[in-house]
Amino acid sequence: MAKKRKRFLARMQNKLFVIVILFTGVFLFLVGRILYINIKDGKKYEKIVLAQQSYDSIEIPYRRGDILDRNGTQLATSEKVYNLIMEPKNILQSDEVKEATVKALIKYFDLKEEEIEKALSDKSSLYKKMLKKLPYEKVKPFNDFLATKEGKKVKGIWFEDEYERSYPYNSLACHALGFAVSGNVGQGGIEGYYNDELNGVNGREYGYLTEDMTLERTTKNPINGYNLVSTIDANAQNIVEKKIDKFMKETGARNVSVLVMDPNSAEILAMANSNSFNLNEPYEDSAIQYLFEGKGLNYLMADADIKSYFKTKEGEKLSKEKAELKTVLENSGMSASDKMDHLTEDFRLVCLNKAWRNFIISDGFEPGSTYKTFTISGAMEDSVLKGNETFSCGGNYEVEDWSINCHNHRGHGNVNIEQSLMYSCNVALMQIALKEGRTAFSKYQNAFGFGDLTGVDLTGEAGGLIYQEDKLNPVELATSSFGQGLTVTMMQIGTAFCSVINGGNYYEPHMVKQVVDENGGIINNIEPTVLRKTISSETSEFMRQALFEVVDSGTAQKAKVKGYTIGGKTGTAEKLPRGNGKYLLSFIGFAPVENPQMVVYVTVDEPNVEDQASSGLGTIIAQTIFEELLPYMNIYQTETKEGKGNPDVGDEIAGPIYEGEVPDEQIATEQDTGQDSVQEDTTEESTQ
Repeated sequence: MAKKRKRFLARMQNKLFVIVILFTGVFLFLVGRILYINIKDGKKYEKIVLAQQSYDSIEIPYRRGDILDRNGTQLATSEKVYNLIMEPKNILQSDEVKEATVKALIKYFDLKEEEIEKALSDKSSLYKKMLKKLPYEKVKPFNDFLATKEGKKVKGIWFEDEYERSYPYNSLACHALGFAVSGNVGQGGIEGYYNDELNGVNGREYGYLTEDMTLERTTKNPINGYNLVSTIDANAQNIVEKKIDKFMKETGARNVSVLVMDPNSAEILAMANSNSFNLNEPYEDSAIQYLFEGKGLNYLMADADIKSYFKTKEGEKLSKEKAELKTVLENSGMSASDKMDHLTEDFRLVCLNKAWRNFIISDGFEPGSTYKTFTISGAMEDSVLKGNETFSCGGNYEVEDWSINCHNHRGHGNVNIEQSLMYSCNVALMQIALKEGRTAFSKYQNAFGFGDLTGVDLTGEAGGLIYQEDKLNPVELATSSFGQGLTVTMMQIGTAFCSVINGGNYYEPHMVKQVVDENGGIINNIEPTVLRKTISSETSEFMRQALFEVVDSGTAQKAKVKGYTIGGKTGTAEKLPRGNGKYLLSFIGFAPVENPQMVVYVTVDEPNVEDQASSGLGTIIAQTIFEELLPYMNIYQTETKEGKGNPDVGDEIAGPIYEGEVPDEQIATEQDTGQDSVQEDTTEESTQ
């Protein structure tokens, strides 16, 4: 029996040995085959496997850069907000988790149970955006709750970061700053012009399951946008806007605009228009409400764009929608809010574009007598004038077959060069320009930048219209000498005026001083740039003194501020059609005369007064600004004696001058505004 058992064991051992050898061979074959496949096609199969595995990708938003004033005050910033994300698949892992999570969402975010259940109906989802743009104050209590024993039962809830553009001072410098819309797209102003610098690059977080089913995450951090240090002084801007608001409440006008510049760099310290809007709510009705209140509706309906909106081709009628809207707007018994309730979307957009439009850079107008500053500067520089000439004014001047009036129809008698500015004598200016000739006059128009873009770093700049040399016939030359028949922008006049008083250096105007990264490192230092020389320092000195006489004893005496030497020039532009009693008044001045450190330029479009032409309102507003701004800017008093003249003198009454038109050719194109395109308003005529 024992012998038999031994034979059985030996036989089994032999079989087992064969099986082991066989399996070992198969195993080695398989290993070899796997190695062969892995070496030859491993990458290919790895991609197929990974493509079938679960992964997710979350975008990490960049932060749009801040806009600061010159002293570091935040004018525009981006605040982090949070989107509440639900993962139904993870919330539904157990009844206990679901109950705890739903209860917490209702308690901390006021969500309704029906809303939550609807989101949970997509049982396999790992991403449901439930709430948007939650502030940190709303998220923090919930996060604190999650750290408690009860809160640990909550699953499948997390917060996605996002940034929301915010303007801490609401409407302050709204036209200069512009605003950003969804997707970090700048609209107008600095926001539009520097959109690329302010924007960054989004990051991304990738999550995926590896071969051993562990979750791996890879993060590509976002690159935040650069910050901008602007030339704006927030306090100066606030002072200017307060003065404008006060005037609008007490007197009112179609529009009041103010530009404050540093003449020694063309940096813009303040830029404001009367009809401001809240940058945090640029699309709200509050932005356009002024257009439908009081005289605002009259101004709106007389606007060229609005007339064009309701215009029809010959033989055609207004559409039913437009006809009904026009009837509503013309209904004097309907309130402003009721009218706004009837606005169509396209008409509302037209109104919004008007509210957002920056008059200072985008609108052309005839400058009137402020332009005499440049006529005399060019004639002095070209040696047409020696400085001791006198001119006789009898109230009008014959040019070819035309009799062109001075604003003072009685005449000024004999005046020297300074007096031609002091009394704003059109006849003297015509004689100067005709003596200078078209070639020299055209040369200085171009040198001072008229008919061209200034290059200011804002979107929506217009170029203005002037007569080029070949079209400066005697009549056009004569009327252009005192600012009639051509159009300019406030930015052009302001920049050119800086060069007249600073020694003749024409700087490129700018709104931004520095581009810096989030750590304060300077990326681009924007230094003042002299583009050309307009006049010599000697001519500049003569003009400073002549402009001082205008304020001390001439038509701008209402600009005086006790203790300060101020120079400047008034302007009164009669708007088309002639004789309608509507004017655009202006004053541009500087202080102190000995060492100019500030330029203030004011325009008042159709003030709500009976006699617009002789009101001197531009000068009066400028005086109130100088009075508060000069001490704030640490500009010391230098005037020690009482000035000459009569401080109660206003602008001289402007009578009809000449029936000429403005140039009909486009001299310079506008830059893309990022909004609907804007057109120049060339509907003004100039007198004084």
